[in-house]
Amino acid sequence: MRMSALLALLVATLSVTALAEEWRPLFNGKNLEGWTPKICGYEVGENFGNTFRVEEGLLKVVYDQYEKFEGRFGHLFFDESFSNYRLRVEYRVIGQQLAGGAPWARMNSGIMIHGQSPESMGLKQNFPVSIEVQFLSGVGEENRPTGNLCTPGTHVVREGNLFTQHCVSSSSPTFPVGEWVTAEVEAHGGKSIKHLINGQVVLEYEAPQFDPKDKDAEPLIQAAGGTLLIERGTLSLQSESHPMEFRKVEILVLEE
Repeated sequence: MRMSALLALLVATLSVTALAEEWRPLFNGKNLEGWTPKICGYEVGENFGNTFRVEEGLLKVVYDQYEKFEGRFGHLFFDESFSNYRLRVEYRVIGQQLAGGAPWARMNSGIMIHGQSPESMGLKQNFPVSIEVQFLSGVGEENRPTGNLCTPGTHVVREGNLFTQHCVSSSSPTFPVGEWVTAEVEAHGGKSIKHLINGQVVLEYEAPQFDPKDKDAEPLIQAAGGTLLIERGTLSLQSESHPMEFRKVEILVLEE
């Protein structure tokens, strides 16, 4: 094959690959269009204290209009649900924790996947029933990996066994406060989920499912006709008392 023909084939292959990977930005860099807040103790859509806002092209989680946290856990939901996808988020942990936040919430946030809708949450419900991809940054010399797994109202299967522990750490390194980190999630419906940090797989599990003993999950199980397996759900960004910034939230829907 001549060099010109080989080059044309290469360009065509790259073009097809680029077309196949159509990443869709969920955050437009200008405002919260397409997103809905739900903060514990407040109605759906009420963004208490302007907690979630866009400034200088960044989606921020801030508390300058709070005096104390007082258990006002919040989540910013994207207005669509997804099943098979790759999600990419660029985030950084910044600043100081708000007074009144729990010790475990220091330098702690995350993104919830396969979650319930904000409308189905109780007024004083702290967290949506979901799978949490937890984001942490370092505290002193403590080893604090990011891209961890937490399971509010849910369980998963790991290494062939039902995993009922609330949180498990990933294999990622610890990142300092203020450093931008790229977190990705690859989800295949109710089959398998991977967490990636800066391009490296740091955690894998299967069969996300409702916890039948969880009071918040009970009505969702009833609505699903008794089915426990979670095959799709919402995406939401957390507010847990420590300031956060996001500069990219995008998704690539996968065909199954």
